[in-house]
Amino acid sequence: MTASDWKKVMTQLDNKPAIKAKFLKHNKPRDRKFGVAAQKCENCGRFGARVNSYGLNLCRHCFRKLAVEIGFTKYS
Repeated sequence: MTASDWKKVMTQLDNKPAIKAKFLKHNKPRDRKFGVAAQKCENCGRFGARVNSYGLNLCRHCFRKLAVEIGFTKYS
């Protein structure tokens, strides 16, 4: 189950607390402490190819889009 599916299910079960409790008991994803799924891009939510330098926590795609706005310049 992907993260978007998880959010959809939780919004659908907000009106049914008993079923929601049972669902959470059996289907809640584990909190990740390490590995690929522990860190994701703060902008788009991708898991791979992250730029952690300077506390950015962005994937490479979002970094390319936002680099000039943040203040980075391209040298070549």
